[in-house]
Amino acid sequence: MFKKITVLIMQGLLALLPISLTFYFLVWLVTAIESSLTPFIPEEFYYPGLGLFLGLIILLFVGLAVNAYIVKSFIRLGGELLEKIPVVKTIYGAIQDAVNLININKQQKMKSVVSVKINDSIHLIGFVTSHESAKELFNNDNKLGVYIPLSYQIGGYTLYIDKSQLTPLDISVETAMRIALTGGSVSTSHKKDS
Repeated sequence: MFKKITVLIMQGLLALLPISLTFYFLVWLVTAIESSLTPFIPEEFYYPGLGLFLGLIILLFVGLAVNAYIVKSFIRLGGELLEKIPVVKTIYGAIQDAVNLININKQQKMKSVVSVKINDSIHLIGFVTSHESAKELFNNDNKLGVYIPLSYQIGGYTLYIDKSQLTPLDISVETAMRIALTGGSVSTSHKKDS
């Protein structure tokens, strides 16, 4: 009886955990944005939610600004400066790579997810990240840079692999990343993004 109750409690926990953690993260994010921008709003004009609204307006203007040549130049120069600072360049580079991986347009997404053939019975999910760096490093047109994520953690390996060992997968980057990071426990029923 006690064992059955424990199993039911664990099932309830596992059912609620993803939803509650997602909700907690969203509440934390909204609260953090609200509290960080509230000091810049005069007290007589403030009402709950105005900080979040102001944050969204700022992001909208930043999104518009980054398309301007001069702003792009400043961002590029800032990035180059960060890449010269010993410890900071590692953190900045990792974050920039992750953002670049997410920020692939829809047409590229379908080509960027690949199956990496280890042998006839073993395949890994990978994400094509670069052709140019493989060409520069190995002076070889047949190699591609492929990121292999590790399950249940943030991290992975970048391998340079012959194109003959890769098979494109008809699956979105988001779904493939979910499958890879959860050890294959995610359903592929929502393979394609609309």
